[in-house]
Amino acid sequence: MIRRLLCEYLKVPPEPAAPAGAPGSVRTFHAARGFYSYRLIHWGLSQVGAAAGLLFGVSALRFVPDAQVFGLLSLSTLLGWLEVLAVAGFLLQLPLGPFLVKLDYEMRWYVVTDRSLRIREGILRVREQTMTFSNIQNLSIQQGPLQRLLGIQDLRVRTAGGGESAEADHAKHAPQESMHVGVFRGVEDASAIRDAILAHLKARRDTGLGEPEPPGTPGGAIPPRALRALAAAARELRDEAASIRRALVPQAGSFHAQ
Repeated sequence: MIRRLLCEYLKVPPEPAAPAGAPGSVRTFHAARGFYSYRLIHWGLSQVGAAAGLLFGVSALRFVPDAQVFGLLSLSTLLGWLEVLAVAGFLLQLPLGPFLVKLDYEMRWYVVTDRSLRIREGILRVREQTMTFSNIQNLSIQQGPLQRLLGIQDLRVRTAGGGESAEADHAKHAPQESMHVGVFRGVEDASAIRDAILAHLKARRDTGLGEPEPPGTPGGAIPPRALRALAAAARELRDEAASIRRALVPQAGSFHAQ
């Protein structure tokens, strides 16, 4: 009940639709259970850091002078009230934090077909990426010490335009770099997903396939709407050529008469 209400309040979208590809080739992956523990540990460490900062602020209040602020309150009193508000906010968010971490873990979708992949992640800030296999240039697996302990890995998928220079300059060009890099975060068997994508890439190269045809146009057939537009353009070109011919023929007869 709480999960449904929170999803409605945060406008979390439902499961993403499968990207372009054959219906029978759709495979959906999720983050492993260890990724939930991984995010929970990170959240816990951040709370410890926040609590340490609040304790430092409270202990530092005794060194603040009693100077008047706007002639109403002393500086120490004002900072004391601000510290009380900070502590109250910290305590109020504590019960909600683990629930948001779990919801973020559950609302991750990694969808792979024989032509493309789609990654959806986030609840407060939803991010969705779709990549076609024809643009993929590199797949790499990353695993830190804590991830190794929890048995999870990250699979990074890099497409054209997301080279090493972009990663080296990540701090300066983070938005551009993120457009070309998709990450299967916290999966249990990243090598299996990588091998499945590589198998699809090899199959497409062996058959000489390029970009996938748009939906509804199997075999590269032109859709009916495009055919009608093409026929209308041809008729317009024909009528224009006929009008030009009619305008030029009398002029040519008058020239010969002279």
